Amino acid sequence: MNINATLILQSIAMMIFVWFCMKFIWPPLLKAMDDRRARVADGLAASDLAEKELEAAKQSAGEQILDARNKAGEIVEQANQRHNQILEQAKDDATSERQRQVAAAEAEIALAANQAREELRNAVSKLAILGASKILEKEVDAKMHRELLDKLIAEI
Repeated sequence: MNINATLILQSIAMMIFVWFCMKFIWPPLLKAMDDRRARVADGLAASDLAEKELEAAKQSAGEQILDARNKAGEIVEQANQRHNQILEQAKDDATSERQRQVAAAEAEIALAANQAREELRNAVSKLAILGASKILEKEVDAKMHRELLDKLIAEI
């Protein structure tokens, strides 16, 4: 065999091999590489989207925490206001109860004073009657009358 024929046959074989590779082997390899490139691009896009969603979730969580703190502050403020209302109501109730008790005690004192005055009037009237009867038993003498009244005053 001739070297030229060998080179030509080898060149033809090489061309057939290249054509075969380009026709049957190269397209599936390119398709696999394109699919892989698409999956990587999708993964990167999903990663970016997930990162953006994570940032949005962090911001949302921060806002929710801030809202929760504000609501907790409002609840504490309402509790303090209710506490103050209860204290004021208790003070008002205590004041009204004290006034009621003072009024009752004053009424009781007035009643006791009236009873004491009535008893004193009765005692004074009995003493006056007793003194008058003693004066009338004796003769009507100014000196004697004065002595009896002094005795009566000393007894009272």
